[in-house]
Amino acid sequence: MLSRKTKITFLKIISMFSVIRGYNIPVIALAQYLSAIFILAKNERALHIILDFNLFFLVVASSLTIASGYIINNFYDSKKDLINRPNKSMLDRLVSQKTKLQFYFTLNFIVALLAYFVSVRALLFFSGYIFMIWFYSHKLKKYPIIGNLLASVLAVTPFFAILLYYKNWYPEIIAHATFLFLLLLIREIIKDLENIKGDVANNYLTIPVKYGEEFAKKTITFLVILTLLPIYFLIEIYEVGYMDIYFYVSLLILLFFTLFLWKSVAKTDYLKLHNILKFIIVSGVLCIVLINPEVLIHGRNYLKI
Repeated sequence: MLSRKTKITFLKIISMFSVIRGYNIPVIALAQYLSAIFILAKNERALHIILDFNLFFLVVASSLTIASGYIINNFYDSKKDLINRPNKSMLDRLVSQKTKLQFYFTLNFIVALLAYFVSVRALLFFSGYIFMIWFYSHKLKKYPIIGNLLASVLAVTPFFAILLYYKNWYPEIIAHATFLFLLLLIREIIKDLENIKGDVANNYLTIPVKYGEEFAKKTITFLVILTLLPIYFLIEIYEVGYMDIYFYVSLLILLFFTLFLWKSVAKTDYLKLHNILKFIIVSGVLCIVLINPEVLIHGRNYLKI
């Protein structure tokens, strides 16, 4: 039998894991490595990329920055989350606000050290990233459009850390980033529709709150149509190997997504739409290997491992 103290400690660990959304961070780290191997540094040896300590430090720094970002976001959204996510909020509250802030500053200090080991430029990059996450959570999140745009930019920023490290600005990278950015922007507006009750109660002027649900749905539909542009370039212009299958399937899913969007009226409907977008984004990470699946089959002999 576990002692009461051990049980409380275990619950607090689970609570902090919930606060930092620990289930998301490994996916982002995996996405950074796969992007480096299959997109950003595709002419380098895969083994060299995996064993690159500077890249490892950047990936860890990105993961810890994202974790600290979730903490500060949770700190400022605690009242709103009591309405929108009561069960998760009660779990998150097992850890005090003071402890969360201490953990937040500790993570940011470790990020600064890791970034400094890589370069001064990396330190400046992550310092700016940390500041913008705080500024978004503290101020800009409550405003429509700019809050959604910045949230989407911050979500793709870890990939720019890897991009700046390799200094490879291939046109297809911009197309990949644009597609991901649009999906994230759609997700942010869906989250606003999902959380409209708590946003109204806490004076968050999101798009649905300020302009109405119909305007939000029209905006999402327009963004879905915009995804056709990067998808076209990725399928028809650039070489993405078998990953074009993913983009064709994504198009089909987004079509049904849009049809279901206009029939959605309840929070449960928007939650389903949110999960559909999560599926597209996470499966997109896993499908990066389809750009060159021979790496998995043959160990990349012809690619100089």
